Amino acid sequence: MRPAGRPGRLVAYACLVNDLPTAPVAACGLIAGFGVAVATGSRPLGGLVLAIFGIWCLVAWDRRDGRRIAVQLGGCGLGAFIASHILGLVIGAWPAVFVAAAFTATMSWRLSDARRRTPGGRLARGA
Repeated sequence: MRPAGRPGRLVAYACLVNDLPTAPVAACGLIAGFGVAVATGSRPLGGLVLAIFGIWCLVAWDRRDGRRIAVQLGGCGLGAFIASHILGLVIGAWPAVFVAAAFTATMSWRLSDARRRTPGGRLARGA
C-alpha cells in the first residue's frame, strides 16, 4: 500500500506529459534519431529513437489536446521526416534534418504548446 500524498509512477508520468512542452521534444526526436543512425550506422536504431520520441509526443498531444490534434501533429512530423529525405538531396542531410525539426517544433508549438491551459483553467501565454 502506498502512503497517502505520494503519487505513483503513473501519476508522475501524467504530470510530466501535461507540463513539458512538446515542441523541443519533437524537434530533438528528429535530430537525435538521425544522429544515432549516423553515429552507429544503424538506421533501424535511429528509427527506434525517433519512434520513442514520436510516441511520447503523440501521447502528450492526445492527453492534452485530443485525438484530432494528435493526428494532425503526427502527420506533420511524419511529413517533415519524409520531406527531409527529399530535401537532403538538395541541401545536405544535416541541414534537411534541422529544417524538418524546426518545422515540426513550430507546428507543435502553434497547435499544442501555446494553447496549454494553466492550472487555473486560463489559456497559457501565447495562446
